[in-house]
Amino acid sequence: MSQIDDDLYNQYPLHLNPTSKSITLNNNHRIGAPERPAPLAPHPRPAQHPPPPLPMNPKRSAQISKLRDSANAAFRKSAFAEAARLYTYAIDMALGRPGWEPVTLARDELAGLYSNRAQAWMSQRLWVEGVVDARCSVECKPGGNVKAWWRGGKCLAEMGRWDEAREFVERGLEVEGRAGDGGKELLGLLGEVEEGSKRAQRAVKGN
Repeated sequence: MSQIDDDLYNQYPLHLNPTSKSITLNNNHRIGAPERPAPLAPHPRPAQHPPPPLPMNPKRSAQISKLRDSANAAFRKSAFAEAARLYTYAIDMALGRPGWEPVTLARDELAGLYSNRAQAWMSQRLWVEGVVDARCSVECKPGGNVKAWWRGGKCLAEMGRWDEAREFVERGLEVEGRAGDGGKELLGLLGEVEEGSKRAQRAVKGN
């Protein structure tokens, strides 16, 4: 018997004769003919559907822009810690956008904010924080983001992580190309990385 047969159970109207002890079916019920289940009631539909959400919240965008402008102003005044703090508020607000808003909008916002905060970290010689933000920036927006590629490579070079710096800058060149002004900046940094790597190797051999 199959698994389906094992799981079936039909209840029949049986009658036991107290004298003859014989079992019979009441109402001429036939074995093997299960009763039909009652039809399901139709599922009630809601009276009206809620309207679709707005594509974006203009108030959130205005607040993010205001925080970014305040952070830029603090950076120009060399208040680098304050600038990083304000960029962080703007990043948190951009990350809090609801899922139905355009993804490209959030990615563009975050790419710029992470890149700017990376520069604020670099101005405080916080190279680890800088490279983390630069990586986040290029992950949000790989193309058209030369500053983030440059800043990430520079942070790695400042830490003496020459192989990682070379790899990061070369990836940036693959994305951005070598012909434009951004490509030239990355090529210049790549030259610095190569020279720094050679100096480090000579220092190791000298010891």
